[in-house]
Amino acid sequence: MALHLVRHGRPAPRPGVPAHEWELDPAGFDDVWALRESGRLPERAVWFCSPEPKGVATAQLLTEGEVGVVDALREHVRESTDWIEDFTGTVARAFAEPDVPAYDGWEPLAACRHRVVRAVRGILDVHRGEDVVLVFESDTNDWLGHHHGGEFRARCLGGCSADDLAKAMRPRWMVVTTDWKGRGGIRSRIRVTTGAPPPQERP
Repeated sequence: MALHLVRHGRPAPRPGVPAHEWELDPAGFDDVWALRESGRLPERAVWFCSPEPKGVATAQLLTEGEVGVVDALREHVRESTDWIEDFTGTVARAFAEPDVPAYDGWEPLAACRHRVVRAVRGILDVHRGEDVVLVFESDTNDWLGHHHGGEFRARCLGGCSADDLAKAMRPRWMVVTTDWKGRGGIRSRIRVTTGAPPPQERP
């Protein structure tokens, strides 16, 4: 099986509106369609996405098939729309003290990890042996859980931490492929392996 992690497309920020309510920016549709036509996604897979509008819209642009909307895959909840002067420091505090909110309206990171890990474990257990595509936020990708089967490929299309995946899932082997487009349209692909993948899966 392969687990494909797809970050939602470019959002359209709206001042005074929480990030989880932002829609997909139509100006970024071409990038999503390019991914669909690239051949990097599986032809046959089960699809799930977060309930955020940008996640649902991305999945709908990528597949004509059914997509399950899983509430627990929603991004790290940050209800506050305040301008945070030291945003970087606040994020650092969230990681340093994951059991408490780093700011008013913020979900504790430990709670975010618990719900995402539980949701992904459930999806992978139900769909053993099948390719699975998850469309959601990159900060949620970092909390992916342990797959009991042990052997599978994780393909990240948009942003995730290979170290976090390896620590969380503890697979016998894993290959993480990250495809992203930087400033100026420069595209890059990074592959990271852990364990001893079979020859056909090695970079």
